[in-house]
Amino acid sequence: MVVMSDYLKLSEIRAYRVASPLSDEVWEIVSGWKTLAQKTVGEQWIKATDSIAGNIAEGFGRHHKRDKVRFFYNARASVYESAHWAKKARQRGLIDEKQYQRIIKELRELPKEINGLIRSTMENLEE
Repeated sequence: MVVMSDYLKLSEIRAYRVASPLSDEVWEIVSGWKTLAQKTVGEQWIKATDSIAGNIAEGFGRHHKRDKVRFFYNARASVYESAHWAKKARQRGLIDEKQYQRIIKELRELPKEINGLIRSTMENLEE
């Protein structure tokens, strides 16, 4: 059986390379907010954004195709949740338009990357 980690490193997965620094950026942004904003929007946004790279990493480390794909689907869902919290942060004046547009641009690309990862896993790995 071919295992993804036999020929690919986690750091070579584009979705992971985008998601991991993005979650650090969100952390930095939220760290400067007042307590109410951190406890409401901030914590949710950090968790959602951290979950993208976390689920990609966990899926990458799984042996069975179905396990891998399940975590990749979770990562993709976390992208949409993160976009929701980014929108809330913008609407509530917690981030400016420039920050919002930059982050949303990254989040819009991630589902495509994750879909490619899912497709590649399904096509190239045995059960």
